[in-house]
Amino acid sequence: MKFTKGQEFMAEFLGTMVLILFGCGSVAMVVLFGSNPPIPGEVVKGGYTNIVLGWGLAVTMGIYISGTISGAHINPAVTLAMAATKRMPWSKVPHYILAQFLGAFAGAALVFAVYYYKWILVDPSLDHTAGIFCTFPAVPGFWPGFFDQVVGTALLLGLILAVVDKLNALPGSNLSPFIIGLIIVAIGISFGGMNGYAINPARDLGPRLFSVVAGFQNNGLTNGTSVWLPPVLGPIVGALLGAFAYDLTIGNSLIKANMLSKDPEERAEGMDSSHKERP
Repeated sequence: MKFTKGQEFMAEFLGTMVLILFGCGSVAMVVLFGSNPPIPGEVVKGGYTNIVLGWGLAVTMGIYISGTISGAHINPAVTLAMAATKRMPWSKVPHYILAQFLGAFAGAALVFAVYYYKWILVDPSLDHTAGIFCTFPAVPGFWPGFFDQVVGTALLLGLILAVVDKLNALPGSNLSPFIIGLIIVAIGISFGGMNGYAINPARDLGPRLFSVVAGFQNNGLTNGTSVWLPPVLGPIVGALLGAFAYDLTIGNSLIKANMLSKDPEERAEGMDSSHKERP
């Protein structure tokens, strides 16, 4: 099936918007509905576990809604990695990335609209809840968060390519989005603390831009800090590293094995149990 640029744009826009609605929505549930004053040791709506599960399900649903039309990148780092490894033409990159950022911005706006009346009760000055929309580092400095994002996104791309590679052990019918959602859960559980595991420039910068427009203080963009850079630059570097690493190792091995399986005469002895000597 072939689709127009407009159809691909809308698929990426809606997929990314759904990603942010469920993802940022899960953070809003945890942040906005705790006891006031806080109860020591209270776990609000599942706490961090709910956030991790929320983002995993958010990715799953975003892929289901847009996968057939656009491939459901819903992440500029994924789009750039797919183009760099020749899995898609570079001509599609601009409208994919534009759609992703606009979808993320729109999703953040809808989350704020849904929770607005509770939001202004919890944070009437909008000075300490920008973290519902975007990520912040656990420790100061550019490099710790950058390295964290590189590793997390490299894992993401390598595992995504393993899941969708037609030469690999593919999941059952229509299960790939669910498996990719579990990848997000795994990354969040294992690497979520250092920089909020954005692993997606649009997921972080799109809602962060909305927080600026909506008047949030301490947003990491207009308050003189540069905490927005690691979750934008790190995922791009990590995605490229993860995709090329997969292709140079597992991907190439699968391609060679597939080619040899189609031409038994060219297989080296001992390549596999089905090899037979020429008569």
